[in-house]
Amino acid sequence: MNKTRQPPAAIFFDLDGTLADTAPDLAGALNRLRAERNLLPLPLSTLRPFVSAGARGLLAAGLSLQPTDSGYPAAQARFLALYEQHIDDKTQLFDGMAECLDHLDNIGLPWGIVTNKALRFAQPLIEGLNLTHRTACLIGGDSTPNPKPHPAPLRLAAEIAQVPPEQCLYIGDDERDIIAAQAASMTAVAAAWGYLGNETPLANWNADLIFSTPQDILRFISPNR
Repeated sequence: MNKTRQPPAAIFFDLDGTLADTAPDLAGALNRLRAERNLLPLPLSTLRPFVSAGARGLLAAGLSLQPTDSGYPAAQARFLALYEQHIDDKTQLFDGMAECLDHLDNIGLPWGIVTNKALRFAQPLIEGLNLTHRTACLIGGDSTPNPKPHPAPLRLAAEIAQVPPEQCLYIGDDERDIIAAQAASMTAVAAAWGYLGNETPLANWNADLIFSTPQDILRFISPNR
């Protein structure tokens, strides 16, 4: 039977670009770094597609730096320090996500977060969103030896939630999320409201499902609601 037709026993979310709109604070950190280098700020609309790629994506977009460049480690460290100082100034849940999480809580469907963001940043951000005590798990990019697209973080999430991976949905806005979910035997859902990157088009990710808005999650899990 097609796994996408089975009601999920748990739902896991990517963080940046799926659960929460973190782009304003990440772009703000990048622009503060640019200011330190006497560069003009870049508009949020320019930086937004790169947010799901984290520091690597933003430093490439904002400073034309690649991880192999000699100046990358220092720039990355400074960018992360600037971000940590203003980690939840403007970050908020995407429209409709609060309602979605409330419904999951009300029906007793466990949900968690699996992100490539290091726990050093993910934990205070989730605390700032008042979600810490509601999540079944918070898996960061440093919670397992290999981050997404490796399936290990998602398998760990399922283990903590005590749910077979085959009965889980994973929702993310980056192709790596889809690769990781399918490798972990989860139903891979593309979040079309997210940042989506600037590489492979969403239609070519081969996701099991594509949701246009967080309300699609509600329609999927409770079609008669």
